[in-house]
Amino acid sequence: MDNNDLQHLTEEISATYFDRRFEHKAYFNHRLKTTGGRYLLNSHNIEINEKQFIKYGESAIIDIIKHELCHYHLHIQGKGYKHKDSDFKCLSKQTGAPRFCTPLENYEERANYIYKCKKCEVEFLRIRKVNTNKMVCGKCRGKLIQVEN
Repeated sequence: MDNNDLQHLTEEISATYFDRRFEHKAYFNHRLKTTGGRYLLNSHNIEINEKQFIKYGESAIIDIIKHELCHYHLHIQGKGYKHKDSDFKCLSKQTGAPRFCTPLENYEERANYIYKCKKCEVEFLRIRKVNTNKMVCGKCRGKLIQVEN
């Protein structure tokens, strides 16, 4: 699937589920890492995480497009387009748009650091580096040491 296919798919989903036209651009953004897609308020364009398509296929992309189109159409109409707004929750429910997309990696895969307690020898996985001078073991309050990087 390329950007032209994504544009046509977005226009089709907009017409089918929202009975409205999508008049802006939808394209893949390979720089997205933690989100499935995003709606840009200033340009009204929709960016989709290409890695979601590679890993989960077209059905995942359809769900992400539905979610982003909820933001799009509500913002264009001047209604509540944020996740916390009742308009957004109602439209998401009507169209079957999911609240979250499936994560690309779980916490264990994303963890960059492993720490071990000197006292009870419990291991802790962390994505970010921990200051071992300040942080202690949550189980026994023992001193932590970095095992792997």
